[in-house]
Amino acid sequence: MAQAYTPGLTITKSIILKKDRILPLKGEVVVKVGDKVKAEDVVAKTDLPGDVQPINIGNKLGIPPSEVEPSMLKKAGEKIKKDEIIAQTKSFFGLFRSSVKSPITGTIENISSITGQVLLREPPVPIDVKAFIEGVVTKVYEEEGVQIENKSAYIQGIFGIGGEITGEIKVLVDAPDAELMPEQIDNSCTGKIIVGGSMVRLAAIKKAIQVNAKGIVVGGIDDQDLKDLLGFDIGVAITGHEEIGLTLVLTEGFGPIKMATKTFDILKQFEGYKASMHGKTQIRAGVMRPEIIIPIPFKEAELKEKPKSFSGLKIGSIVRIIREPHFGEICTVTALPEELVVVESETKVRVLKAKMEDGIEVTIPRANVEAIED
Repeated sequence: MAQAYTPGLTITKSIILKKDRILPLKGEVVVKVGDKVKAEDVVAKTDLPGDVQPINIGNKLGIPPSEVEPSMLKKAGEKIKKDEIIAQTKSFFGLFRSSVKSPITGTIENISSITGQVLLREPPVPIDVKAFIEGVVTKVYEEEGVQIENKSAYIQGIFGIGGEITGEIKVLVDAPDAELMPEQIDNSCTGKIIVGGSMVRLAAIKKAIQVNAKGIVVGGIDDQDLKDLLGFDIGVAITGHEEIGLTLVLTEGFGPIKMATKTFDILKQFEGYKASMHGKTQIRAGVMRPEIIIPIPFKEAELKEKPKSFSGLKIGSIVRIIREPHFGEICTVTALPEELVVVESETKVRVLKAKMEDGIEVTIPRANVEAIED
């Protein structure tokens, strides 16, 4: 049964990491296999079609749809400028002219002699996909994107908001159970990913935004502070697209929860290193976790090593309890009894025994923990 267990978070000082960087639609890949890239480098680009804006030329000129095309001064496919006359007609023996100006800069998409409608398309929107992580291009997906590999210290969080950012790690607290306070945040945090301990409150987040910090990594947050920060209740939506001025990653959950000692120690060890981070979170099908990626030096031969696979829950495994009454506690598995045990709900479940960081041993349903994969 232990081997059927699905791992939870990955938290490690060294992992061979692979990241696909894919365009939203086909375009041009501007790097090749073997190229070394930095997080800010563009690896692929494309143009998103501009928005379409309809305009009823027939109604505006007071002519039937069949006469719209002859009245057009611009044909389908031609470029237009805002306020340029695109259609014109004459009346009263040529003494008076009626005309229509373009409301946008773009192109003529289509002219209909059935409806009298003309479709105008705004200019394409250029899209650049950046590497996001420093590493080596190991695969190229023609017209679609690339795969980048590197060696990194790697931390998955529980929840996050905000998009992809890069910045230098700066630890502002002395211990993983310390709250990140507003007075600890100053101009030295500009452009940095700042690290707290057990919790961050709204005042500290606003201070970090004020000094232009790139991101915050902390154990937990009060759900009301999160709602006040965003202006709405986030529910079960996919996050990562919020524009609040920084990216926030929670390593443990909601409320004042001590950051796992292992996570804090890794962040402390790599203080001063440049990291990549995002807050993308999806908790339903296709689970997506926020990530903190800290590239470390490597030899390209290491990328060919077979990645480690999760070997299942076993004695000595590190787990996090994800249900009350010990929610958020980090434990070490001490026993995996095979027999089923009756719990409070009067159902029979498989359990494990684990020792918490304070030395107390508890018995927990296996469904109430998630493994922290090393």
